[in-house]
Amino acid sequence: MEHYFTNNQNLKSELRDIEFSFNDYNFLFKSDNGVFSKNKIDYASLFLVKTFFANNKKNFDKILDIGCGYGFIGIVLSKILNKPVWMYDVNKRAVHLCKMNILINKVEATVEESNIYEKVEGKYDLIITNPPIRAGKKVLMEFLEGALARLNKEGELWFVISKDQGAKSVKKELEKLSTVELVDKSKGFWVILAKN
Repeated sequence: MEHYFTNNQNLKSELRDIEFSFNDYNFLFKSDNGVFSKNKIDYASLFLVKTFFANNKKNFDKILDIGCGYGFIGIVLSKILNKPVWMYDVNKRAVHLCKMNILINKVEATVEESNIYEKVEGKYDLIITNPPIRAGKKVLMEFLEGALARLNKEGELWFVISKDQGAKSVKKELEKLSTVELVDKSKGFWVILAKN
């Protein structure tokens, strides 16, 4: 079975458009076979973005979207916050699509292929992610613990995770490293905020 975090160069390309409107902004995303949630914006990412905008009161200058896929989360944040966003994903096709989507939606953002934090440099005020749960607990914790290590002072990590896929135990583990808050939950998904 193909996963969205693997690279299959032989997978046939079937580009498709996904339209999205939020807060009086209209977005268009190009998607394709071999990437996460290829036919529509997935519920967890949408819930994360909506929860972030409903609850965030801070002004972040340096933003990282890790495991960005075709760029939905980072591009929406960049457009609405009018801030540059750095985005990374291990999937070559997702990175290619993300580059297209940055141009289409006219946002200030960069995207690069990276296996988790391999190519990520510097520290950030905000790190936001819908991490690849199906890659396993070890990879998931590398995403989240790695994010905490890359936050500036007063920085924040926002992420979404399914209750059925270990949200409670992940929250407990992160509580050893940071201040953790369950911001909201819906349809079995939790949006969690962790601060240094």
